[in-house]
Amino acid sequence: MASNYTNLGVQLMTTGEKAGTWGTLTNTNWNIMEQISGGYTTQALTDGGTVTLTKNDGTTGATLATRVIKLTGTLSVGNAIVTVPDSIENWWLVNNAEGGSTYTVTFKTVSGTGVEWAAGVTGTKLLYTDGTNVLDAGADLGIAVSAGNGISTSGTSTVTVSANPAMTPYISSTGKVLVFGF
Repeated sequence: MASNYTNLGVQLMTTGEKAGTWGTLTNTNWNIMEQISGGYTTQALTDGGTVTLTKNDGTTGATLATRVIKLTGTLSVGNAIVTVPDSIENWWLVNNAEGGSTYTVTFKTVSGTGVEWAAGVTGTKLLYTDGTNVLDAGADLGIAVSAGNGISTSGTSTVTVSANPAMTPYISSTGKVLVFGF
C-alpha cells in the first residue's frame, strides 16, 4: 500500500513501506510541521486575477501550509482573489500589504465564500476555513474594531469606550488601549 498525505502535505507512511528512508522522510515531515505551526511567507497577488494556493505532498515550501502569509503587490487593473482548496481545514494570519489600491483583495475557498479587504484597506486578519468557506475569526472575537462598536476617538490620544457590556477595555502599562469583545 502506498503512502497517503494529509491535507497540508504531511506524508503518512504505510507500515513496512520505504525501508531505510524513514529518517529522511520523518525529518521532512517535522520540517513541514514546523512550517505549519509558525512559518512566514510572502505571496504575490495577481493583478485582476486569482492566485491558487496548493499543498506540496511530502515537501516543504507550500504557502498553503504556512501559518503567516503576507500578500504583496500593487493592484492597478482589477481585484485580486486568493483561493485555497475546498477540503482544507486550517487557519492563518493573513496580512494584506497590497498597497491600498482602489481594488479589493479576497481570500476564499475555490467554490465557497471568503473574506474581503475593501478597496484601499490593508492589515492583518485571523482567517480559518471549515473545509467549505473562509471565515474571519477576528471579527467573531471582536478583534476588528469599527464605528458602532462603542468606540470613538478624539484626535490622536483620546479613546472613549462607551458602556457596552460586550466590550472590555484594558489599558496597558505603555498606555495603549486594547479592547476585547468577549
